[in-house]
Amino acid sequence: MCVLETTRLRLRRLTADDADFIRRLLNEPSFIRYIGDRGVRTLADARKYMREGPMDSYERYGFGLYVVEIKDGQTPAGICGLLKRDSLEDVDLGFAFLPEFWRHGYAREASAAVLDDAQARGFTRVLAITTPDNAGSIRLLLKLGFRFDRTLRHPEETSEVNVFARVANALGG
Repeated sequence: MCVLETTRLRLRRLTADDADFIRRLLNEPSFIRYIGDRGVRTLADARKYMREGPMDSYERYGFGLYVVEIKDGQTPAGICGLLKRDSLEDVDLGFAFLPEFWRHGYAREASAAVLDDAQARGFTRVLAITTPDNAGSIRLLLKLGFRFDRTLRHPEETSEVNVFARVANALGG
């Protein structure tokens, strides 16, 4: 189910058929280093992760992490979307891409579409969290209009993370 579309990308809800892609993405060294080890090693683990994470979010909130596909060939490149964490006061933008799709502008294009959708949904503030050493994600967030907000020991993380915020007047552009 296509949720958002850009010039080069299609963002759609995860399905059971995405288990192999999710298993690969969540086991990339960069994912484990910057986002965390989700313990997804098998296809069954990937299906459970999707069911209890993004798919549950679709049902509960009407949004979540989406597969980002390159339109030419419908190649899955990464995931991007909004998350609602109990530990944060606002929704937050999440994204992760396979390394072969870095530096093509896909993360920025997908994130901009998600942020436009967030504004259309009435969110006045969107957060994003990163590890302090994730320079690439921090650069992208700054380009998207986010500003450093605070450092936080996030309950889902083992160390401190940086929290960035983007307010309504910065959304949509």
